[in-house]
Amino acid sequence: MTPGGGVPVRVCVLAHGKGLPLPSKATPGSSGVDLRAAVAGTVTIPPGGRALIPTGIRVEVPSGWEWQVRPRSGLAASSGITVLNAPGTVDSDYRGEVRVILVNLGESEATISRGDRIAQAVLCPVGEPDIIEAGELPGSDRGDGGFGHSGLF
Repeated sequence: MTPGGGVPVRVCVLAHGKGLPLPSKATPGSSGVDLRAAVAGTVTIPPGGRALIPTGIRVEVPSGWEWQVRPRSGLAASSGITVLNAPGTVDSDYRGEVRVILVNLGESEATISRGDRIAQAVLCPVGEPDIIEAGELPGSDRGDGGFGHSGLF
């Protein structure tokens, strides 16, 4: 734990990320830290289009944890921009730049500018699975029902 009581995540700022704030919470009660666009100017995403946006940082996520990259609700509500593979995962052994795949599900072009808050990252514990092959599995009340089996709403 850090002096602030949190789990330490070391951040290395890359050259194109210089001058941008480090990932941080928007409010004390926020569960995630905001990730910002480290683009040189602007990136325009057409309706239905997608873009891989750099954040200008590399991170050291502690072993046993992952950084889940999630959409920002305000961005999704206002312009239809969301994270394509939500949640994206930054594994504890990844040391490359954190980049975010944004998709425009809106009806008009969306512009991403340098420093825009484009996603949020939430630090989550990861359980270590012990995979055991089984010939059969015990039944459950749900069975193999999925993909809307309980109704549309």
